[in-house]
Amino acid sequence: MQRNKLRTAVMLCAAAALATAGVPASASAVSPSPAHVIAVDCFWKPQVRPADFLLACGDGNNRLTELQWSSWGPTSAVAGGLDVVNDCQPYCAAGTFHSYPVTVRLDRPATWKKHPELQHFTRMQLTYTDGRPAQTEREVTYTLWD
Repeated sequence: MQRNKLRTAVMLCAAAALATAGVPASASAVSPSPAHVIAVDCFWKPQVRPADFLLACGDGNNRLTELQWSSWGPTSAVAGGLDVVNDCQPYCAAGTFHSYPVTVRLDRPATWKKHPELQHFTRMQLTYTDGRPAQTEREVTYTLWD
């Protein structure tokens, strides 16, 4: 019985990953140009003002959603949205996703190694505005992919 639940959970995660990979870039972001500073996700997809952004690439258990960008400039970008996090209780495949309102700030632009003609944000700061995941500070900083 437990083995079937795990197999089902793995299949659902794989299907979700394939469905996400099939979404065209125009559905979630403006196409980048050298004039824009971009955000690079874990699938190496350059994005400008993405509506969502995957943080946990290995297992999909943490994603930013409903991002509404109030600014996107050459040195920083700011949005409000939700951080959707799996509590992984009793384990991740059987866990429950919870949403936490956040403010997202991108900054520290640098040349993107993969495409030197583009600048990308290298740091993301999340500030939880109403509740937060267990064992998580009110402010969290991530180094973004290069």
